[in-house]
Amino acid sequence: MIELCMKHSLFSWSASGKVDPLPIARAEGIYLYSPEGKRWIDFNSQLMSVNIGHGHPRVIEAIKKQADTLIYAYPGMVTEVRARLSKKLADIVPGHLNTFFYTLGGAEANENAIKAARLFTGRHKIIARYRSYHGATHGVMSLTGDPRRWPNEPGMAGIVRVMDPRPYDYSFGTTDSEIVANNLRYLEEIIQYEGPHTIAAMFIETVTGTNGILPPPEGYLKGLKALLEKYGILLVCDEVMCGFGRTGKLFAFEHGGIVPDILTMAKGLTSSYMPLGVMALSDKIADHFRDNVFWGGLTYNAHPMCLAAALAAVDVLIDEGMVENSAKMGVLMNQHMQRLAAKHPSVREHRNIGLFGLIELRKNSKNERLVPYAGSHPVMAKLGKYFKDNGLFTVLQWSTVMCNPPLSINEQQMEEAFTIIDGGLSLIDEVYEG
Repeated sequence: MIELCMKHSLFSWSASGKVDPLPIARAEGIYLYSPEGKRWIDFNSQLMSVNIGHGHPRVIEAIKKQADTLIYAYPGMVTEVRARLSKKLADIVPGHLNTFFYTLGGAEANENAIKAARLFTGRHKIIARYRSYHGATHGVMSLTGDPRRWPNEPGMAGIVRVMDPRPYDYSFGTTDSEIVANNLRYLEEIIQYEGPHTIAAMFIETVTGTNGILPPPEGYLKGLKALLEKYGILLVCDEVMCGFGRTGKLFAFEHGGIVPDILTMAKGLTSSYMPLGVMALSDKIADHFRDNVFWGGLTYNAHPMCLAAALAAVDVLIDEGMVENSAKMGVLMNQHMQRLAAKHPSVREHRNIGLFGLIELRKNSKNERLVPYAGSHPVMAKLGKYFKDNGLFTVLQWSTVMCNPPLSINEQQMEEAFTIIDGGLSLIDEVYEG
């Protein structure tokens, strides 16, 4: 299985001859299983996406039922499942976000959000932040700030990149109020330089994901929304990763008391049981496209099988209290992280919001990160092997250990996972320079 996959397929973000993939035969709840029956805790929900856990029977049954009735319909047709999911999303997404365009994933949702923002405003430029990831297709790879952008340049024209409220090695202040005030003052200056009349939208991950699990400072979302409205610039919240209960609320922007103009979603929408992304439009923008053509489309727009999976997965998420469990277990996760930080000198920092978290590692007592920006360290490979050998799957990103389990996780399972992480951090302590 491994040999044939490595011989005949490419792997994401990898030199395919150098990958060491996990062989997975089945999955259930928070666990993954090899063909031989070895078990791993899925402590990253695959790609922060299997929010309800693996193999939920209600979603599987919904997919089977849809396959028995209607597998595919041309995007210009209407179907019962399209009507039902659209109504469900209109009911649960806060505010004036009531119209939905269906894609096959988050990147496509963001690509179409770029089109919608430009068509609606008649402006071309898009503001994006450096510590962001918005997808791997051409346009949104250009929006992306992290190093995966570099080999794909030159990209789409019209992108203006700015610093996050919390840059990688810099501070706009020490308190949330200072950080927000200084960052927004800086951002407004950039807007002035670029010409407000040329800027269609600003894209943000409501909570930055892969590049640091960075919840916004208190007051940032409200301040940002007000600043953008001042200049007629749309706010697009990318909740592909942080949406659908991951942060302890159904949508991450709810923590900030705002509603964006455009919202993009994927991953937790179906819990990755089927591929699906969504662009949600405010009523004002949707009304524009009732009279004006939206120049976007794809063969698998509103694919019935994917919509059926989403409808069932959203019902499971809500009916089984997984959003509330995310908030509750997020408190427990933070307690485990605090314990490990007190025990291991190699822990630089830890943070989480709900079940969206990470542990950041350091090199020495000067608090330098273990791994430089876009760099590597041999001990991280050893840490990954330790986790794999001891029954834990997660993602290691530069100096960080991702902690993003399915929202169905319980206290005993959380303790089991952090016991393994505890053992692994001893390897990092060995190279720590005190």
